[in-house]
Amino acid sequence: MQNFSELGYRIYLIDGFDLNRKNRTGTYVIADKDITLVETSASPSIPHLLKGLDDLGIAPEDITYIILTHIHLDHAGGAGLFLQHCPNAKVIVHPKGARHLEDPTRLIAGAKAVYGEEFNKLFDPILPIPHDKMIIKQDRESLQTSDSSTLTFYDTPGHANHHFSIFDSVSKGMFSGDTVGIYYRELNEDGIEFYLPSTSPNQFNPEAMLAAADLYASIGVERIYFGHYGVSENPNEVYKQLHYWLPIFVETAETAFKEYTSFKEQVAATSKNIFNTVATHLGEKGITKDHSVFEIIRLDLKVCSMGLIDYLEKREKNK
Repeated sequence: MQNFSELGYRIYLIDGFDLNRKNRTGTYVIADKDITLVETSASPSIPHLLKGLDDLGIAPEDITYIILTHIHLDHAGGAGLFLQHCPNAKVIVHPKGARHLEDPTRLIAGAKAVYGEEFNKLFDPILPIPHDKMIIKQDRESLQTSDSSTLTFYDTPGHANHHFSIFDSVSKGMFSGDTVGIYYRELNEDGIEFYLPSTSPNQFNPEAMLAAADLYASIGVERIYFGHYGVSENPNEVYKQLHYWLPIFVETAETAFKEYTSFKEQVAATSKNIFNTVATHLGEKGITKDHSVFEIIRLDLKVCSMGLIDYLEKREKNK
């Protein structure tokens, strides 16, 4: 069984089966003259990525560029391991992310703080990327991948300060990483198009996140290629749901932040209350609580709640 989807416009999506789930995290393959990948997912996904490339008839040594939207480990953690298979590839990264790829010590420590005992299963191994294997792109710089294809890099903080969004001139699509949220593809089978913000620690900024969505709209993005997961051809609905849910996330966290004193209690209350709000919303659309999507939503909201409380702590300190 082939491990890729064809999305049109010479773009393919390989499922990395992150967290052992279908449709969770993937790698986009841009089959241009210079073969370009966007994201690698985490190291446990690399065998799936290699199989997908084999199914596509692409040899790893033919890959020219590996673009990382940002350096969170579910998107970039496997880049060092994957690079061992790609002797001719260069890794393109945000200027604020490069040093952490070269020396991933702080990345690893940060992820262990969030994921605890699950860390090794989710992310190990994380291999450093040599400096001479990296290309740093600045805001609005571009990359020519064929005579008729240009990728343009946009600095889009909100989810993380080291986050790029990459606009593809051919498909008029934006590779968004986590900038404008997560697309819960499981619900498509129920006729529901559903997106939630991704507010993970420790650089979440709601104003910057909304500004990034406004940037997408101003560019005239026609499709959004999500890190989690797949393509949406309805960007206005993405922006609408982001604008709807983001204030709910922040307000729910503010209530918990005032009510409880410990970080752990604040996070637990935030996660529980946002989950109940989301479950009620989806329940009104006919989705019962035994639906498999709630397993991943629950996990996402736990991490999102850590980012929300961390944001409120910083905001309080800076008053």
